[in-house]
Amino acid sequence: MSRTRTFGFAALLAALGTYYGVATRLWNGSTWWDVTFIAIVLFPAVFGLVWLVLPLRRARELELLLVGAGAAVVAVALQSADQTAFASFFKLAATTAIAFWFLRYFENLVWISLVAVLIPLVDIYSVFWGPTSHLIKHPGGVSALSFAFRFPGEHNYATLGVPDLLFFALFLAAADRFRLRVAPTWAAMIVLLGATIALTVWLDLAGLPALPALSLGFLGANADLIWRAARHGGGGGRDAEARANVGETSLRSPSR
Repeated sequence: MSRTRTFGFAALLAALGTYYGVATRLWNGSTWWDVTFIAIVLFPAVFGLVWLVLPLRRARELELLLVGAGAAVVAVALQSADQTAFASFFKLAATTAIAFWFLRYFENLVWISLVAVLIPLVDIYSVFWGPTSHLIKHPGGVSALSFAFRFPGEHNYATLGVPDLLFFALFLAAADRFRLRVAPTWAAMIVLLGATIALTVWLDLAGLPALPALSLGFLGANADLIWRAARHGGGGGRDAEARANVGETSLRSPSR
């Protein structure tokens, strides 16, 4: 990573660590204040970490697997010690590394786009009728398999499942690899995650599936580029990335 990204990552992680350390002593506002704070502050800050480490998706496969496995082990240990906040960041590290590794197995843009179309259906079934619907009834299980977004002034937190962390990193890395609109993709997924948590509170539900928001953010921000790639053979994987690296025309948006 560049020095700028490394410094930005360290500064953002320090800011988040400070917030989590003092969160319970902050002003305790209304429920909608909590929702707004998470949507416009915590979501961008936490997933800003994923944005900043995006160049590491090019690391060696073994390195990514070792980082993912090591972070997962630490996350389990911290969760067992009831250190939910610290465990959450190691869960994010583990899922991000695994997502970067997993992306290597998608040869073209059409494959990852099909995943973005199909995975929300699986998530919707799981949340309303499948395993997640049963897990939601057990707070301990939810905490173990999710990232904790701490409410200011409280000991409570909102949660986002480990699969959601993984697919956020996967879709963002795919946008970078296949020369799509990285910044709009990141922003769209953040905005739609915020809308999802707001809808959950408004409808007074225990939880809503988050993968539809991530998939819609990825597909919506890049629909024309995905369609163009599909019409021209699927959108290259390693070959397209190699061509971009030597300066040939790519689908990279000027917004990057």
